Amino acid sequence: MGSVAHDGAVGAMTTSVLVIGIGVGDPDHVTAQAAAAMNRADVFLVVDKGSATAEMVDLRRTILDRFVEHQYRLVTIPDAERDLSGVSYEGDVAAWHGTRVERFEAALRTEVDRGGTAAFLVWGDPSLYDSTLRVLAQVADRGAVDLDVSVVPGITAPQALAAAFAMPLHAVGEPVLVTTGRRLAEGWPNGVHDLVVMLDGRQAFTEIDPTGIHIWWGAYLGAADQILVSGPLADVADEIVRSRAEAKARKGWLFDTYLLRRVDPA
Repeated sequence: MGSVAHDGAVGAMTTSVLVIGIGVGDPDHVTAQAAAAMNRADVFLVVDKGSATAEMVDLRRTILDRFVEHQYRLVTIPDAERDLSGVSYEGDVAAWHGTRVERFEAALRTEVDRGGTAAFLVWGDPSLYDSTLRVLAQVADRGAVDLDVSVVPGITAPQALAAAFAMPLHAVGEPVLVTTGRRLAEGWPNGVHDLVVMLDGRQAFTEIDPTGIHIWWGAYLGAADQILVSGPLADVADEIVRSRAEAKARKGWLFDTYLLRRVDPA
C-alpha cells in the first residue's frame, strides 16, 4: 500500500486512514490486499447519499461482514448537497468538496480515537473519479487532525466493462482516453479513436454524430443485475436510453460506463 504521512511521521497521535477500493458491485472484486487492510481498521466511515442509494451502503455492510474478522463500527457521514448549476463547474465542485472536508474532519475527530485506524470503502478505485483522496488531503492541510493515508487499489468500472465484454479497451498501439459525459458533450477529442466515458447523467452519447461509432455500454457492472448493450451507436442509442430510465426508476440510482470506438469502414 502506498502511504502518505502528511505530518512527516506516524506518531501515537496520528490517525491512520485506509482508503480501500472495493470494486464496482461484486463482493468478489475485493482483493486479498483489501481484505487484509479492512482487518486493520477500527472504524469504517461511509458517505451516505440518502435513501436513493441506500443499496450502496448495504453492499459495504455485506462486504464488511464477509471479510472483517473482528468487531467494528460503521459510521455514516451525510453527504453534502451537490449543486453544479453555477457559472463555474470547478467552483461548484470546490464548494461541494469544502462541505465534505468539514464533515470528514468532524467524523475523524469525534468517531476515531487518536492513534486509531479508520477506513473509507471506495466504489471502484480511489484514483479514478472519486473525491476521497482530494478531500482527505484538504483535511490534512487544515491541521486539526494528523493523518497518515494509505491506499489500496480496486477494480475500476472501465476494467469491469472490458471484462464483461471480453475485449480490450483500445486498438493495437492506440491510446484510450477516460473522460466524462460533460467533456464528451463538448466534442470528440482530436486524435483519439477509443473513449471510455464515465459520469454521464446527461447521456452525451445521444448528442454526438453516431456515424462510424460503436458503443459498449454497461450498468451495475459486476453486480447480479448487470445490464449490457453493444452495437453501432446509431442502432442502440435509444435502447440504452430506455434501459437507463427503467433501471434508475427500479433501483433509484444508476452507475453506468461505456466505451465508444470509431470503427474503420474497411
